Amino acid sequence: MRLLEEFWCGNIEPTEYDTSSKEYKKLQELICRNEEKLQDTMTDEQKELFERYTDCVREFQTITDCLIFQNSFKLGARMMVEILEE
Repeated sequence: MRLLEEFWCGNIEPTEYDTSSKEYKKLQELICRNEEKLQDTMTDEQKELFERYTDCVREFQTITDCLIFQNSFKLGARMMVEILEE
């Protein structure tokens, strides 16, 4: 029950993931660099539109991450049930 206790106390954050991989960091840098270049070419109106777009993408990604977490948790639970039934 130690894991459930840690989860209950807020010591486990299910949405955290390891971001130390070289590929992750490289892609993150590329995204930032390209966004800066893109914004340098935009008018104020285009910047506002782009900001609304990125806000929607972030919200969509948050919902997607939640659904993936839920489905993964259910799959793990089903695996445990199957293991216990054998």
